[in-house]
Amino acid sequence: MNRRRFIKASFALAAACGAPGMAGLFSRTAWADEAGIADGQTRAFDFSELQNMASSLAKNPWGGAPRPLPNTLATLTPQAYNSIQYDAGHALWNNIEGRQLDVQFFHVGMGFRRRVRMFSVDPSSRQAREIHFRPELFNYHDAGVDTRQLEGQTDLGFAGFRAFKAPELARRDVVSFLGASYFRAVDSTYQYGLSARGLAVDTFTDQPEEFPDFTAFWFETPKADDTTFVVYALLDSPSITGAYKFTIHCESTQVMMEVENHLFARKDIKQLGIAPMTSMFSCGTNERRMCDTIHPQIHDSDRLAMWRGNGEWVCRPLNNPQRLQFNAFMDENPKGFGLLQTDHKFESYQDIMGWYNKRPSLWVEPRNRWGKGTVGLMEIPTTGETLDNIVCFWQPEKPVKAGDKLNFEYRLYWSGDAPVHTPLARVYATRTGMGSFPEGWAPGEHYPSQWSRRIAIDFIGGKLKESAPKGIEPVITLSSGEAKQVEILYVEPFDGYRILFDWYPNSDSVDPVEMRMFLRCQGEAISETWLYQYFPPAPDKRNYVDDRQMR
Repeated sequence: MNRRRFIKASFALAAACGAPGMAGLFSRTAWADEAGIADGQTRAFDFSELQNMASSLAKNPWGGAPRPLPNTLATLTPQAYNSIQYDAGHALWNNIEGRQLDVQFFHVGMGFRRRVRMFSVDPSSRQAREIHFRPELFNYHDAGVDTRQLEGQTDLGFAGFRAFKAPELARRDVVSFLGASYFRAVDSTYQYGLSARGLAVDTFTDQPEEFPDFTAFWFETPKADDTTFVVYALLDSPSITGAYKFTIHCESTQVMMEVENHLFARKDIKQLGIAPMTSMFSCGTNERRMCDTIHPQIHDSDRLAMWRGNGEWVCRPLNNPQRLQFNAFMDENPKGFGLLQTDHKFESYQDIMGWYNKRPSLWVEPRNRWGKGTVGLMEIPTTGETLDNIVCFWQPEKPVKAGDKLNFEYRLYWSGDAPVHTPLARVYATRTGMGSFPEGWAPGEHYPSQWSRRIAIDFIGGKLKESAPKGIEPVITLSSGEAKQVEILYVEPFDGYRILFDWYPNSDSVDPVEMRMFLRCQGEAISETWLYQYFPPAPDKRNYVDDRQMR
């Protein structure tokens, strides 16, 4: 469950899965003139060939866990591993004068045991050449690596890659693929946050989660002035293989990826996660149980947003629950979904280490028809910010059987804000606290006789202000309990409206309470739909405690 291992700092500490020997898939032909750091023999390559590779691979047993690394790499500490740096003078496209893009590779070692193969592709001739590992591609600094153990090991491969964009070439990367099938990108803040994955398998089932690997990458050489590059990837795991095409647009304010995959199931799969993403939510405006620090909020993402196939917009604030929770939101041909970081004010975090105010959102836009399925959301209890505890993905309704072939096309937007949002009023923030007393008054010397929890949802935008004179009606639905003391308040600082209500229990149950609300004016919906999951305390905890000590 320790997903933070996969993306600590600028990389992912992966429990790498295995891949078969691929010698048969990469038979060599004639030599070609040496170009850049690609030193292997040439072979014709295109996306259809990669799909054939993945299809053939799926008909054979999985190759198992990766081979052992040389001892000098297997025993590296995180600090030592971080001190190994790729030599920028050997970057993939270093021989292209005036280039806008470049690629460097990560060293294998420590938890990165999967030997990933890298290939350079000439887009005009469609010829590919392998880039073999050699120690001179790296600067080892004080990592303590005995490079004598690495001499001649051209099959050592690499752990992953990262891409750079001018004018930050060789200094600040904008895309990183490292660990299993994990990858990340940044916006104009150059601050990494949540991660995406190529695929998720059995994230929430009665068997261990499976982490597929990207086992090889092919890079099309861009032109000097290109700010877009294409990379192909082969995915492999015990249950499934896949051929991926990433068209990565490194724009000025965001990174946008066009993804096309072709998947081939080796065996039946209980839960297949498409376009998965992994994030962290420790505490925020609605959940402050773990916020006993100097930081008002701690999270990479604050909500799950969905634009459903029927046109409905949904906001679901994230939780750090006391016990693991999994929710599935049914949909058909979704228009989009993502984990968003909507609060970009430094004052909200007061953090000069994680810089959570700079962390990007990630939005998925399906490009072909995905049919029926669910957006799955798993929230795992965490004690702090070092553990990734939020997982989100699309799960097709139809069970995946051995021999099935699937195809999904989508775009991934890495940016401060989602590329689209509802024209209706949208949720600005969700807040919770003690209830059963008038807003503006403390509970006072005499505490209320009946316990309740106050919920406040702030809405902004849309037609809120012009609807107010006609009457704004909160439509509240609860799975249990009652909503009382409902209030509608205009809040000038954010030029929006706060909806307040107190939730009163009607039983001793501690099961999660599903809350749903939207705003209506004269019978017409004027806001997106707010969903929330509240966890009532045990009956003996439903009281107010006065801990004052007076002499």
